[in-house]
Amino acid sequence: MTASTALAATAAFAAPATAHGPFVGPLNTVRTIASTVPANGDVNPYGTVLIQHTDGKLRRGNILVSNFNNSANQQGTGTTLVEVSPRGKVTQFAQIDPAKVPGYCPGGIGLTTALSVLPGGWVVVGSLPTTDGTAATAQAGCLLVLDNHGKVRETFAGHGINGPWDMTAATHGDTTDLFVTNVLNGTVRANGKIVRRGTVLRVTLCTGDGKRLPTLMSTTRIGSGFAQRTDPSALVIGPTGVGLGRDDTLYVADTLGNRITAIRDASTRHDSAGTGRVVTSGGALNGPLGLAIAPGDEILTVNSGDGNLVDTAANGRQLAVRTLDSSGSPAGAGALFGLAVDREHHKVYFVDDATNTLNALTAP
Repeated sequence: MTASTALAATAAFAAPATAHGPFVGPLNTVRTIASTVPANGDVNPYGTVLIQHTDGKLRRGNILVSNFNNSANQQGTGTTLVEVSPRGKVTQFAQIDPAKVPGYCPGGIGLTTALSVLPGGWVVVGSLPTTDGTAATAQAGCLLVLDNHGKVRETFAGHGINGPWDMTAATHGDTTDLFVTNVLNGTVRANGKIVRRGTVLRVTLCTGDGKRLPTLMSTTRIGSGFAQRTDPSALVIGPTGVGLGRDDTLYVADTLGNRITAIRDASTRHDSAGTGRVVTSGGALNGPLGLAIAPGDEILTVNSGDGNLVDTAANGRQLAVRTLDSSGSPAGAGALFGLAVDREHHKVYFVDDATNTLNALTAP
């Protein structure tokens, strides 16, 4: 794609969520911000988060991106996080040496879409590692906690964490809840067959004022029974994007189910809601992966089966579609993953794995 590309396809499927129309209504242009490939050649950008506060090396308004593959394009071996400014300045936030990680991380380092920034600039990123880029060697991994200068300070492993694939975070006073999808519960042993054991965990941390290292308080399984399987091209497919609505509803991109589901009382429930209530399925969805919440609790998802973003109202109406990538065959398939909403400037940042870039969906 060029640095500024008018979108080839847009469509509305229902009445707008508000009198002003859907969030992506005025957004019709894709702009390439920068390459996400760092000096060591890591590729396949996955995690995408907008930095809300300046802390250490983190700058408010910049976007933090995690890489899943190494320079040889082996999945589950990426070790770098890059920080990108809206104007395209790129700096390396961290390169993680698996041999120097404090604590336990089964299998090593392969940074996933699970990426959040906590108070004080503590960065939490998921690892689903392999030794050779194949699902046969995938191991449980962990959540890594980095300080605001990019140094790994601790890990969280076990406690139900098994292939952390995506994540969102919500802070309440002195505590922060991480909502983490997990995709390796019996998946590797099934050797490509679907197993319905994917989970969503609420990992509760004590974060205080952000000055001290976060500490693990508890983990609670609030979602379970999601379909998951290994895949030669995608390594593993299972529940992916998560986003928390204003009413404490957690929305989950159920990739293999081709739907979005909702788990109520996500911050307070003490049991599993199973796969939750179905919000929407089919229609413009085509294997939804990354998920982010826009104003009005509109649910933005990007498809794995094509290069489209779908805007869905909380009541399940699919409001609009925007084509973000039309390369390859099928067009756009496998290109999209993480995304982040910039509410202040009314734009959506997303990574493109076909071009190894960070891009923005903006108004013309």
